[in-house]
Amino acid sequence: MKKLILTLVTLLSFSAHADDKKDIKAIETYLNSIKTLSANFIQIASNGEKAEGRIYIEKPNKIRMEYAPPSNILVVGNGDYIVYYDKELEQITNIDYDDIPAAMILANTVSLGSDAIKVTGFHKDAGMTRISLQYTDAADLGPFTLVFSNNPFTLKQWKVITPQSLEVSLSLYDTVIDSKLDQSLFKFSKRAETTRKNKFRRK
Repeated sequence: MKKLILTLVTLLSFSAHADDKKDIKAIETYLNSIKTLSANFIQIASNGEKAEGRIYIEKPNKIRMEYAPPSNILVVGNGDYIVYYDKELEQITNIDYDDIPAAMILANTVSLGSDAIKVTGFHKDAGMTRISLQYTDAADLGPFTLVFSNNPFTLKQWKVITPQSLEVSLSLYDTVIDSKLDQSLFKFSKRAETTRKNKFRRK
């Protein structure tokens, strides 16, 4: 489970058509326009594992992922490093931002098709837009895909391929963009987390 969560957090030949390039630029503009994001999520892996929770993002580089029971996992990034906290085991692990694909979404400036992030696939239909990406210096990070609804244009999902060749998707719903977020969300304290009430609500 830990490896699946941290992942969320081969280059193919691809040549975008002119219309695709406009749409890719629109995705880039949209991602760069977001300052904060909060949403409930459902995470599903191709091995059948499923988890739910709530995510908070504030640029640059702040993230919080609260996993609902029975996962009992918390991921908190304060801008300098990411804490992975297993509440059941009371185990804390520090993670580098370079080890998660989501680091691209957390950046103030996203540049798709740059030397750092290659566009490896693009598809748009009446309802959805999908863009596949790959870090040039990927190390253990596999390719990942962002999925957007077209009307209104909103980030709905991202998918990653783990080093174990599992596909993990994280779908967002009840998304709120650019609301003010409590800064305590991005400050990890083991003592505080034992008393903090999980904000995730199952509907």
